[in-house]
Amino acid sequence: MDYYGETARSYNELHGQEQTEKAQLMLSKLRPKGLLLDVGAGTGIATKVFEQGCECIALEPSIEMLKQYSGLKVVGKAEQLPFKDKAFDCVVSLTALHHANLVQAKQELLRVTTSGASVGISFFKRASNFKQAGQVFKEFDQVETKFDVLFLRK
Repeated sequence: MDYYGETARSYNELHGQEQTEKAQLMLSKLRPKGLLLDVGAGTGIATKVFEQGCECIALEPSIEMLKQYSGLKVVGKAEQLPFKDKAFDCVVSLTALHHANLVQAKQELLRVTTSGASVGISFFKRASNFKQAGQVFKEFDQVETKFDVLFLRK
């Protein structure tokens, strides 16, 4: 079993506060509405924050993680989003894309968003591909936090 499958039951206790704070910051910056996709949603910690103003779908490759979330959920990866073009009014991803092929993930995120849709990504500063993330998302606004950078397209 992978790390996320093994830690699914304790994930909220380990990372809940941190993920909630990131989601609240992103929510305040993006002010999303409509249909929102949370890519790499894990247990749905952040997704629950975004439910305040949106209809949300949680996408996550780990079935064990998704079992912890009670809302709409889909098993899948950022590089191959199983949704039609322009399906979402907002796409977010909190501390998940460091596991993905960033170029493919960005193409997919933009493919499934409507024109003018908000996109928000949090990325670990300590991730091995952090420098690449800065290049891939260079046209996005950046908000720096202690451990992450938020890449935002409003």
